[in-house]
Amino acid sequence: MEYTIEDLTREEAEYIGEKINEIVPREVDDEEEEFVLRIENENGEIIGGCIAEAYEYHWSRMFLNTLWVEEGYRHHGIGSLILREVERIAREKGCRVVTLGTASFMARPFYEKHGYTVFTTLKKANGYLSYSLVKYLDRDTPEYVPADNSGARFRVSFGNEDDAEVIEKGIEAYSEAYEPEYERVDFYKKLAAKDGRFLAGVIADADKGAQGFVEAVFVEETLRHQGLGTYLLKEAEAFARKNGASMMLTNAGDWNVGFFKKNGYLLRGVLKDVPGGHDCYELYKML
Repeated sequence: MEYTIEDLTREEAEYIGEKINEIVPREVDDEEEEFVLRIENENGEIIGGCIAEAYEYHWSRMFLNTLWVEEGYRHHGIGSLILREVERIAREKGCRVVTLGTASFMARPFYEKHGYTVFTTLKKANGYLSYSLVKYLDRDTPEYVPADNSGARFRVSFGNEDDAEVIEKGIEAYSEAYEPEYERVDFYKKLAAKDGRFLAGVIADADKGAQGFVEAVFVEETLRHQGLGTYLLKEAEAFARKNGASMMLTNAGDWNVGFFKKNGYLLRGVLKDVPGGHDCYELYKML
């Protein structure tokens, strides 16, 4: 088959998302809701907060994207206060688990005190380790109470986009001493037939000098098993390599993990029974 590789349009990227939602098991199809929590001091200044995403319905997962506490207010139980509120909201929304990522220079011991366990570990290009952690909310886990819980006098409330920006800047300022801020470049490509018809597409990106990430690979049903998906995946890997990435990362479910394994991806870790009855995987490939 003759085809050309071209840039994806926004409409085609949305189409890929819609079609993938049709492919995955029905119980995984859900909606995403992002929310921000904030804590402010007596002067109305934000001293901590988080950004989280709830994947509702049968997926039943809360992802804690960012948790930050201002340096002068750390070790007073404020992080614990925020985390407990995230878990309360997760239970309220029917989530079975809370997942998050952290690094060896950050707060892994803090999360483990609260009942979180590591399910993936990865050594990054800068020499530090990154971890994915999970807590199953339907399991009996003793509640951790900090020795200094004086931060409990503050109140957690819902925030907005401006608050999220403060939280993101706070965590970036903390991390920059250990990990530089990478420039991210996108690789949104498609295979098009001679008549312009969409055949297949890939959505990926790369942090220059660090790693790439494959978000989605899709091939029209009648054209599968002809190597089109593999071709696009290799193009994404070559793009990441050209931008200095030393590895490619991706996530997959038990319904599509075989495709990535056939293309040389190795298992980082597995999240068991999430969503219920299925397993999810984090994978990597050295470039």
